[in-house]
Amino acid sequence: MVFSLPSWTVGLVLAAAVVAVAWRLGALSAGGAWTAAALGVVSMGAGWSWGILLIAYFVTSSLLTRFRAGEKLARTEDRADKAGARDAQQVLANGGAYGIMALSYWLAPGEIWQALAAGALAASAADTWATEIGTLARSEARSIVGWHPVPTGTSGGITALGLGGSLAGAGLVAGVAWLVGWPMTTAVAALAGGLTGSLVDSVLGASLQARRHCTKCNAITERLVHSCGTRTDVVGGIEWLDNDGVNAIATLFGAVTGAAIATFI
Repeated sequence: MVFSLPSWTVGLVLAAAVVAVAWRLGALSAGGAWTAAALGVVSMGAGWSWGILLIAYFVTSSLLTRFRAGEKLARTEDRADKAGARDAQQVLANGGAYGIMALSYWLAPGEIWQALAAGALAASAADTWATEIGTLARSEARSIVGWHPVPTGTSGGITALGLGGSLAGAGLVAGVAWLVGWPMTTAVAALAGGLTGSLVDSVLGASLQARRHCTKCNAITERLVHSCGTRTDVVGGIEWLDNDGVNAIATLFGAVTGAAIATFI
């Protein structure tokens, strides 16, 4: 087995250190920190390359989230489902699939798990980078479904800058996967899976994700309780499908796409 007590011990210490810094900086809630630490340990158990890839994704995404955070928060005007520190649900939605593939590789090593993992993580990175960079775009966002203008921060809204961010996020995962020695097919899987997953995320966000309305502020939002304290009503989409659910589905699409591409290369 790849997993051993020394690697588990080192992985635990390294994961705890990275997560502790993220928690202190406000990037993770307490629940999110524990969940991220668990994912880090599992990834390190699968091998150093798995841990390095996850850390590269997490660190760069966290830095992007903090970049001009005040400006981005002001531009989204309380539309986003969750703001601030990432909780356990968000961590699992974005990294849960990667953790499952890492555990599978630990139990039965094979390139298919690397391709699935690269596609899933790249989809998460592409979506995160598209959101964090696209929110700063000066151009008007348009819904990927119907192509009508939408306010900045609306799920399913895209911009040229955001699409560029999506490509950069997928490219980061692809590049790191190649640098740590994974097969070249996994780098291709990351690019394909990342872009596909990001687009699926946008389509689901614009069509099936729950849209809610605050009667007090007469505002459309994704929050169960608006910033004014009023509980919101569902006015579109599927009531139980929130942003975390959309992210989880998108990472699975990224994983399957990545594996399919790697298989046929």
